[in-house]
Amino acid sequence: MGQLIVSGRVITEMTQWLSKWFGWVRVIAFFGLLCGLAIRVGDPQPLATLRNATFDLYHQSKPRDLTPMPVSILDVDDRSIEEIGQWPWPRSRIAEMVTRATEQGAVAIGFDIVFAEPDRLSPARIAQDNPDMPPDLAEGLKKLPDNDSVLAAAFATSRVIVGQASVRTTAGNRAEKREMAPAAHATIGPDPTPYLIKFPDIVQNLPELEATAAGRGMFSARPDPDGVYRRVPLVMSVQGQIRLGLTPELLRVATGGQPFAVRSNDAGIEGVVLARQLIPTARDGTVWPYLTPSSRSRYISAADLLKDRVPQGRLAGHLVLVGTSAIGLEDFRATPLGVAMAGVEIHAQVLENIMAKTLLLRPNYTIAIELVTTLVLCGLVILFAPRLSARLLISSSFVLLAGYVGTSYYLFYDKRILLDASFPVIATATAVMLISTVNYLREERQRREIRSAFGQYVSRDLVDQLSRNQGKLTLGGESRQLTLLFSDVRGFTAIAEEFRDDPEALTLLMNKFLTILSRAIMEQKGTIDKFMGDAVMAFWNAPLDNDDHARATCRAALKMIADVDKFNKERLREQKRKRVAQRGDKRKPWTKMHKINVGIGINTGQCVVGNMGSDTRFDYTALGDPVNVASRLEGQSRYYGLAIILGNATAQEVMGEFAVMELDRVRVVGKEVPETIFALLGAEDLRRKPSFQKVLVTNAGMLSAYREQDWDRAEALLEQLTVDVQPLDLQLKTYLEMYRSRIADLRVGPPGPDWDGVFASTKK
Repeated sequence: MGQLIVSGRVITEMTQWLSKWFGWVRVIAFFGLLCGLAIRVGDPQPLATLRNATFDLYHQSKPRDLTPMPVSILDVDDRSIEEIGQWPWPRSRIAEMVTRATEQGAVAIGFDIVFAEPDRLSPARIAQDNPDMPPDLAEGLKKLPDNDSVLAAAFATSRVIVGQASVRTTAGNRAEKREMAPAAHATIGPDPTPYLIKFPDIVQNLPELEATAAGRGMFSARPDPDGVYRRVPLVMSVQGQIRLGLTPELLRVATGGQPFAVRSNDAGIEGVVLARQLIPTARDGTVWPYLTPSSRSRYISAADLLKDRVPQGRLAGHLVLVGTSAIGLEDFRATPLGVAMAGVEIHAQVLENIMAKTLLLRPNYTIAIELVTTLVLCGLVILFAPRLSARLLISSSFVLLAGYVGTSYYLFYDKRILLDASFPVIATATAVMLISTVNYLREERQRREIRSAFGQYVSRDLVDQLSRNQGKLTLGGESRQLTLLFSDVRGFTAIAEEFRDDPEALTLLMNKFLTILSRAIMEQKGTIDKFMGDAVMAFWNAPLDNDDHARATCRAALKMIADVDKFNKERLREQKRKRVAQRGDKRKPWTKMHKINVGIGINTGQCVVGNMGSDTRFDYTALGDPVNVASRLEGQSRYYGLAIILGNATAQEVMGEFAVMELDRVRVVGKEVPETIFALLGAEDLRRKPSFQKVLVTNAGMLSAYREQDWDRAEALLEQLTVDVQPLDLQLKTYLEMYRSRIADLRVGPPGPDWDGVFASTKK
């Protein structure tokens, strides 16, 4: 049994731990991460474009240093066309170029040109194309050597690699293809054909040129979707046969013409074994050339060679590529360096990279590294981001990503390895943003809950202001003119006695009651300072400015009284319904329903308002003498029998818009200076009534007679006041009886000639 209990406890703790660290947000995030990794494996075009742009940025920041290499370009440039004539030149002129380059010591010559059709400038073709030519001249031309034969003969005396090109259109892909000469090769590892770039058909040279050439190489390269040539295939599949590109074939022939080999594994092609070295490639047999900016030092103008202007020995020991940089021939390609470059120079730079072993490397395992890095970085974000502060999350994410980007650039700079920084960075940044968004939404929800709960105690305006300006959540205050309100329930003990057997019902009743008071305060933009049992303290003009604070307080007080009256009537109706429903049930004796009566004291004055308390616990409250006076005025309301008592400062502010009547001059407990107090009896509609104005006049006369110790006139005016108030239902009975009793007492014990008419209250 003990083991079962322990096992159950362990399972519970593990469940709690998993719930803490793997909530629904993290589960969804991990699922999204797996989907992102699957997308990366699929490698859609947008990701490839972004990755290529990253590599281009690396390439442009540090191009390859230009170092002398035995590679030269025999260039059919604009100057050559201007001197020799329009292109294409007679094949005999091409043969002369081959012969002169060979005599200069060129090791091998590769053509970035295809001679697919017979030369139209051969003597026999000229005679054929000109039927009006004199017969003897035509016969003489036909006896001259054919230009293609001359070129084939030149090929035979040198080591020439003819170029071949892919068919670019479906229409050009012939059903019956011309047989290609076999290329001797071997394969090391699994069949590499599935990974190779495939060309179903190609454009070959004339058969006699192909036959006398020492090698044949494809110079076709496919740009990336953005039109940039970043990769060149070293080995490819042509008509189902494995063939080399132009530059590796040139190197193969120059180094003895031995067969090449393709090494592969389950992930793709590793490289090409050529000239006794393994040339690493991407999984599809392509290489990433590491380019230098275009340099004229690689070029020799064909015109200079034909005009014997090339220094002797300039081509000695060189591998020569024949191509064109003439603008009109449009053989320029966009490069990662951001500028176009002649296609033949790209081939020359590939050859330089192979010879100097400076190709950019993107081994098959780099994809695995990128996926694992993405998994680790995003996993760390998903696990820890919900528990980190925004500052720590951003800083730590920046450090991690900067470290990875730095590593990626270091591998390029020092090792020439292309490790993609874009996908891990974007994936991690996306994870940070998504988790941060979830955190923000969760905190926003919690903030709303806190604001809702906090708003039950203080003004929502205060909550909003503190949310916008947290700097105000510090100890300290400011001096402001405030209007303060204190309210309390009259006879709360009797009400509590009514619910002596049901304290929960009493709690529910008081919550409803205090909600009524709170709503009235909130509607007038007041700040509830605190609840003290059944009492409420509130103030206006802080934290938000309110120039109408005295009037707003009076409006709130009148609404409080009106709403409490409605509440009492609803309670009475509810009790009557219960009595009807439970008539005859002697088990539930009826108790008297006590009406809730509220007393309110209001005062205006200069106070200190702000956060008061200790460093660990403080309240937003108001302090000052006007606060104490307002509290005392609320206590006086029960003795005058009136619901709302105003201090003098408040009354002077509002008596032009509210029905305000002077009550007395009182020295409240704890105060030496007397306070003239007033009753707030109603709003503007009551104040405007002539009958109310008559009450004010009679009451003022009564108070004047009272303070002058003219007891007879004071009593007479009291009787008149009793009559005047009857149509208005002002509830002044207690007030009138109080003065009658007070005058009777003063008749018995006169106050003396120096009496100032101030009543000294002995009760709070």
